[in-house]
Amino acid sequence: GKMPYELKHVFASLPQMERGVAKVIGGDPKGNNFLYTNGKCVIIRNIDNPAIADIYTEHAHQVTVAKYAPSGFYIASGDASGKLRIWDTTQKEHLLKYEYTPLSGKIKDIAWTEDSKRIAVVGDGREKFGVVFLWDSGSSVGDLSGHSKLINSVDIKQKRPYRLALASDDTCGSFFEGPPFKFKFTLRDHSQFVNCVRFSPDGSRFVTAGADGQIFVYDGSKGELIGSLGGEKAHKGGIYAVSWSPDSSQLISASGDKTVKLWDVGAATAVTTFNLGSEVTDQQLGCLWQKDHLISISLSGYINYLDKNNPDRPLRTVKGHTKSIQCVTVHKSEGRSYIYSGSHDETGQNGCFSGKGHGNQVSKMVTDQAGHLVTCSMDDTLRFTDLTKKEYSASDVVKMDFQPKSVSTSVGGLSLAVCIGQVVLLKDKKKVFTLDNLGYEPEVGVVHPGGTTAAVGGADGKVHLYSVQGNTLKDEGKTLEATGPITDMAYSNDGAYLAVLDEKKVAKVFIVADGYSVKNEFYGHHAKPVTLAWSPDNEHFATGGMDMMVYIWTVSDPDQRIKLPDAHRLHHVSGLAWIDEHTLVTTSHDASVKQWTVKY
Repeated sequence: GKMPYELKHVFASLPQMERGVAKVIGGDPKGNNFLYTNGKCVIIRNIDNPAIADIYTEHAHQVTVAKYAPSGFYIASGDASGKLRIWDTTQKEHLLKYEYTPLSGKIKDIAWTEDSKRIAVVGDGREKFGVVFLWDSGSSVGDLSGHSKLINSVDIKQKRPYRLALASDDTCGSFFEGPPFKFKFTLRDHSQFVNCVRFSPDGSRFVTAGADGQIFVYDGSKGELIGSLGGEKAHKGGIYAVSWSPDSSQLISASGDKTVKLWDVGAATAVTTFNLGSEVTDQQLGCLWQKDHLISISLSGYINYLDKNNPDRPLRTVKGHTKSIQCVTVHKSEGRSYIYSGSHDETGQNGCFSGKGHGNQVSKMVTDQAGHLVTCSMDDTLRFTDLTKKEYSASDVVKMDFQPKSVSTSVGGLSLAVCIGQVVLLKDKKKVFTLDNLGYEPEVGVVHPGGTTAAVGGADGKVHLYSVQGNTLKDEGKTLEATGPITDMAYSNDGAYLAVLDEKKVAKVFIVADGYSVKNEFYGHHAKPVTLAWSPDNEHFATGGMDMMVYIWTVSDPDQRIKLPDAHRLHHVSGLAWIDEHTLVTTSHDASVKQWTVKY
């Protein structure tokens, strides 16, 4: 039968970047997609519309590089443990074809022969830094010895007779003939680390680029030095990546000097210099020339689409998260829904905020009636951001005495912040009342939509109810029993129900008007559930947890549930929000945001 849910959108994370470390961006031979890695994920994005994305999550360790086979049917991805996975690109399931462990350390680069039958893998290792083998058997087809330090980059000439070139941290490159691939000679032109080596698509040339700011050009068949680009130096800073034009006449280079240069290789001169900014985060660590697109990757993780006609302003910059996402909320404005997500690297609605965000991990966020996004962070602040302005403003930061864990908003400008050891009531962005010496550790707090009651869930497995009287909270001496320490809770939008989630994997719904009597209990999670969100229909709510599962529950019937299995494979679900009664957004520590359509 028809599935009761459908994955509608994946909002992918940006590349995970590291200062001074080149980022290899893979291109699809058909020219439609590009590939990069973040954490344990390989992210495939459509080059014309990068909002279309697919995420491969089957590696157990941090993935460092991924490359399409020239056939386009397979992707090889390598990780920090030296494992290489070769998987299918044609099906949604991305079935594993072969798996090898060619190196004992981090894989840095991968290259295929043009017939998609042989694969070279280089990086770090105890005894060897590179191997080349048959893709279907793992049998060696050459010896890539000759370097004394880790190999950063490998490429294979895509026309017969095959040639292979390497670039290493030992300041040298090397040249091989094959198959079987045999060492011919060392390339000793660089004075520092060699970061990248790439053959032109027609095989007539290859170039090496290094930390010394130099690019050298060699004959593709013989390996002889032809010259260098840009005379003395190609760039003022180290060069991390190069990518050739499809017609083999030009290339782009990405540098720590915060520029990308477009070279006429025959004339050895720069045709265009793209300036990507002046901050450290504007250093350029990766690039790709695919069809008419020229793409570079900044240290910030931003993906820049370069404009030949306007070198100081990219055509577009793709922004988003680079770290795992902790929370998500949806805000409606003029009939459109905007998804806001917060993480270790701040807030992103695909990068619409300017200004300084929280200095640390954002742990919880909600929107209030006045159109503010309210976030609380590990830097002990609550922040109110006006969503009509889309920028962080310093006036709206409220400093807390202790680290806030949870924030809830209600009518009349009320907010409730639960901090370590205390509960704080705020009105119109100002602290008006603080409760401490609680006798329990508060974990999460919510204010009833009517603004009359505050409920605080504790590590003691109880919900403590307080009445909101003017600018004070009064302990009513009433508690509700959960089965374990409370991880999240929420009132339904109409205020009829309070749903409570606990560490013992139980959700309970209480009927507010009936003195908080229990309506139903809900069981299903296999590991600690951590987040809960009500559907706008007030009849369903969703829970997500450490078991990577999302359940959508029906209040009136605990047996009627929809399960989104493997909502975020190998990463637990960290945030949930509803756009409308049939559309749920989930976020995860894999730094992705997914949008699901739910049918009852």
